[in-house]
Amino acid sequence: MASTLLLALVFVIDLIAFGLAVAAEQRRSTATVGNNGKESYCVYDKDIATGLGVGSFLFLLLGQILIMVASRCLCCGKAMKPSGSRAWAVVLFITCWVFFLIAEVCLLAGSVRNAYHTKYKNLLDNPPSCATLRKGVFGAGAAFIFLTAVVSELYYVSYSKAARDEKPNNYGRDTGVRMGNL
Repeated sequence: MASTLLLALVFVIDLIAFGLAVAAEQRRSTATVGNNGKESYCVYDKDIATGLGVGSFLFLLLGQILIMVASRCLCCGKAMKPSGSRAWAVVLFITCWVFFLIAEVCLLAGSVRNAYHTKYKNLLDNPPSCATLRKGVFGAGAAFIFLTAVVSELYYVSYSKAARDEKPNNYGRDTGVRMGNL
């Protein structure tokens, strides 16, 4: 029951992070060249995508923290016996962290780059180059958020199954081969 509730909570948190990243991609800053007669300058629109990207970053971080605390980060709990579930848990653990780090880098870099506005003014006839975030950075972050969400859910299910398989063997009174006659 508690693991199902945790999985549902992490799913909702990752869904919010995904939605914020998609919204950030759609609302990234654009720039136009303004001219007051003597000089050209860059005019940027509202900068809401940076806040959406940072919010997505924080929600994804929260989801990852919850999964890692619940599973004791796979390495801080007691050792699990070798099984297929443990092997899958290890593979999914590594994959989850790789996808998480890529998503966080995309979101952080996108937010920082989107917040950067050039103050460049051009006194010559050439228009200034107004720096903006490339299309697709927040989209890549959203894609890796989705992959992180799927893999982290699978990781926690594999980890839970491997932890459930840790029941001690109960031999009762019969210990196996009798060697009392030797």
